[in-house]
Amino acid sequence: RKECFRRALNLDYQTLQLAGTADLMSRFTNDITVMRSGLTLLGGKVVREPLKAVACVGFALWVNWRLTLMSALFVPIMAAVFYRYGRILKQASHRMMESMARIYKSLEETFEALKIVIAFDAARRHRQRFHRENKEYYHKAMKVVQIDALTSPTTELLGMLAVSVAILPSAYLVLRGTDSIWGIQLSDGPMDIAELSVLYAFLAGIIDPVRKLSSVYAKLKRAAAATDRIFELCDREPLVTDPDKPIPLPRHSESIEFRRVSFTYAQHRHHVHRPPALEDVRLMVRAGEVLAVVGDNGSGKTTLVNLLPRYYDPDHGAVLIDGLDIRDVSLRDLRGQIGIVTQETMLFDDTIFENIRYGRPDATPEEVYEAAEKAHVTAFIDRLPEGFQTVIGPKGQRLSGGQRQRVALARAILRDPAILILDEATSAVDAQSEAEIHHVLKEFVRGRTAFVITHWITPRVLDFVTRIAVMEKGRLVATGSHDELMRTCPAYVSLYHAQQQREPAGRGGQGPDDASEPGTAAAA
Repeated sequence: RKECFRRALNLDYQTLQLAGTADLMSRFTNDITVMRSGLTLLGGKVVREPLKAVACVGFALWVNWRLTLMSALFVPIMAAVFYRYGRILKQASHRMMESMARIYKSLEETFEALKIVIAFDAARRHRQRFHRENKEYYHKAMKVVQIDALTSPTTELLGMLAVSVAILPSAYLVLRGTDSIWGIQLSDGPMDIAELSVLYAFLAGIIDPVRKLSSVYAKLKRAAAATDRIFELCDREPLVTDPDKPIPLPRHSESIEFRRVSFTYAQHRHHVHRPPALEDVRLMVRAGEVLAVVGDNGSGKTTLVNLLPRYYDPDHGAVLIDGLDIRDVSLRDLRGQIGIVTQETMLFDDTIFENIRYGRPDATPEEVYEAAEKAHVTAFIDRLPEGFQTVIGPKGQRLSGGQRQRVALARAILRDPAILILDEATSAVDAQSEAEIHHVLKEFVRGRTAFVITHWITPRVLDFVTRIAVMEKGRLVATGSHDELMRTCPAYVSLYHAQQQREPAGRGGQGPDDASEPGTAAAA
């Protein structure tokens, strides 16, 4: 499990997204448990019983090798039957585990969107969906049980036939006092009842281990199917890799260039072809510049900036930092210079102190407190029962949206990045928190290259950005100051006027207490 987790974390963001959380959780829990059960069997019956069978075969050959070889005529038949059953069992087990992954997905979606489920009184709909998935899993599991139920009696029947092929001629030889049938010699001399009994005992001793193995055959095949799924995950190759010989990347000080960048998201094989998310984007950003990247939903603004930390690599073109292609530098060096604050603030079920120090694990307590002070985290710390040592729950749900965002900002400040990415960083907070965060950002972005991804072109944003880039349908249509774009870029004018019309009912009407309920930002 640890090795699988290590391999999964080495995969790129896009590959893990395509896999999905539910599928990964199913492999880490259900599949590994099934595989462990199979490995336990390998250390018991699967080793012990074959050794007993081999010993009995050896003694049977010593008693009468001719009659024993007659029994062996059934071995190819048994092998063919086991092979056929094994293939069917493995396929059925694989489908059963995929069905279990869909159950995980149903549970994940339901509990992640619990507020929506309750608000729309949709519990019955989710129960029905879960019932369907559970029933599907039941049918697939019963298929495995049915195949398993056939294995044992088939093995018993073939084993008895194999023994009969040797024992019936042996009984004839004993009763007739001869050593051949129809002129075919079957023993070195006339057999007696004692020799017949010993041969029967050894042949029966061969059947008993085979019968015991048949009882665990289905478990072994399920374990094999689980192992295939686990190793399929471990063997996946990331779409983003470290170069073999990385070039050192000094702290960013010159420029960032998107050189004729095009990109299309990867997709599952059964999905239809997706249009390009970016097409021939050319953009130069000087060091220390604060660039606002704006556009409608789906315009490619987030995708463009996500190329910087190499969440994805472009299909065509290149991203350069200070003239170096970021694919030629190590991921550690690259990401060590980047700080990110996103719309969906991700915090961990730990203390506020540790969540801030996540940005730089070797930071001293004084540095953590200083970052918290700059991000105005200390403004609400005093109201918490244990201050910085307050555990904030899964995803920080015990904090309000604005508080979570300030902790995330403190985490980025502590990292002291040369490049800062703000992806809708204030879209899920109230007006008062937004004003405080923008005040912090205005101070923090000095001397850094910053990308502000937003679709809200507010005076606060315009106050600290130096240039605006306008994205439309995956293309960069214009760059310039607000005034320049208002004169020359129809797409920007349309976006700005549309925002002004929505603002009275949207952000402009948001009071200082809005979005203060814990969990609001996560639900958004």
